[in-house]
Amino acid sequence: MKKSSSKNKKINIVEVGPRDGLQNEKKFLDVDTRVEFARRLTLTGIKTIEVGAFVSPQKVPQMADSKEVLERILKIFDPKKINFPVLVPNEHGMQDAIEAGAREVAIFTACSEKFNQANINCSIEESFERFKPVLNLAKKNKIRVRGYLSTAFYCPYEGKMSPKKAIELSKRLLKLGCYEVSIGDTLGAATPNEVSDVLKGLKKEIGAGKIAMHFHDTRGTALANILRSFELGVRTFDSSLGGLGGCPYAPGAQGNVSTEDVVYMFHGMGLQTGIDLQKLIEVSQWMTSKMDKVLATRVGKAGLPKS
Repeated sequence: MKKSSSKNKKINIVEVGPRDGLQNEKKFLDVDTRVEFARRLTLTGIKTIEVGAFVSPQKVPQMADSKEVLERILKIFDPKKINFPVLVPNEHGMQDAIEAGAREVAIFTACSEKFNQANINCSIEESFERFKPVLNLAKKNKIRVRGYLSTAFYCPYEGKMSPKKAIELSKRLLKLGCYEVSIGDTLGAATPNEVSDVLKGLKKEIGAGKIAMHFHDTRGTALANILRSFELGVRTFDSSLGGLGGCPYAPGAQGNVSTEDVVYMFHGMGLQTGIDLQKLIEVSQWMTSKMDKVLATRVGKAGLPKS
């Protein structure tokens, strides 16, 4: 791999543990613990931490009280210095997010019709109709909107997805008003060559600067996929502390790639994340005690080697 120029040495990490990580865990964390989780993450130097989801508590009970979580966090931290996005599925969720003081939200759809029906109970086209009032409110209230695109590589119901679908829907999300689209390997089934197939088309159509990658590590290929994405120009990656997470609508899918593992790899490559890895490992160890289980992180368990 060619050496990166200095201007390309900054890697942006979007920490999704407090939202995507916790939403499928069996252990429920109370508001105090969720706020403390976010606080500890800020001490590592992470600048974007997704802290909740304004979704139905009946469907995702782990994300109940996200409004209180966000309100309390925003009383502690300056949102101009640290970004605390939240997920919203529709206009109602957006209104709740605005009331809580959100300055960034994320919307989500999928490349697969069957997955979209299972996940948010609507078709892809219907999901875009739901997005319109959300984007209108975002524009009115000067709130940034990020787009999530699930099952970009494989779907548990439809199998392998065409790269054309991810390209088409990413363009639509950007046209709608999203500043960035996070491309999701929801099953953790993609391999580097498949990542290349999707990213080369995306780069040609929209450029790498508006793309983020969101990998799950179900089959152990997440770091290889992240490295391939980096080689193709992507500089923003979603990850979850300790590898927390999974997806209730993707049978067998394990958690997101561990933030500690991603940061360790990039630091070893001489790249900058702005994150203190030792502090991150300490947060991971703290979360292990809160979750009452061993987290799926290699670096978090092994620690740093002696220099």
